Amino acid sequence: MEQFAREKGCTPGQLVLAWLLAQGSDIVPIPGTKRRDRVEENVGAAAVRLSADEVKRISDAVPPGAAAGLRYPEPQMKAVYI
Repeated sequence: MEQFAREKGCTPGQLVLAWLLAQGSDIVPIPGTKRRDRVEENVGAAAVRLSADEVKRISDAVPPGAAAGLRYPEPQMKAVYI
């Protein structure tokens, strides 16, 4: 993702948000952040344009289920009541 983001002239986070936005009008990414510079970076994703081939390239690189798993290690999951 980092190399592709460099090719597109954006950050990896912007690339992923742009990919999510390209999935359809029924998909609404809700990125979390604590810092203003990250909010500004996230907003910049709206300006990243992806062709159908680029969307496919990203989809193929990270197939469904590739990022499946716990958000936190098991001991921490108990601390967040999930």
